[in-house]
Amino acid sequence: MKGHTAVSKQELLDKIENKRAQLIDIVAANGLNSPLAIQYSQELDNLLNHYNQRFIKKTNSSQYSHA
Repeated sequence: MKGHTAVSKQELLDKIENKRAQLIDIVAANGLNSPLAIQYSQELDNLLNHYNQRFIKKTNSSQYSHA
């Protein structure tokens, strides 16, 4: 089986919230520029990007061109 198994929207939201909480703890303990904080921040970015790709519908940019 290749790739990763699909997770539900709620599972992905839970992972995002857990990673966000971990990042906050790491930053409080080690500082914003610590290697671990940077790693956790990148992991959170990846989760957010995954969520956006799967669950956020692209808006039509023409909706703002009514002028």
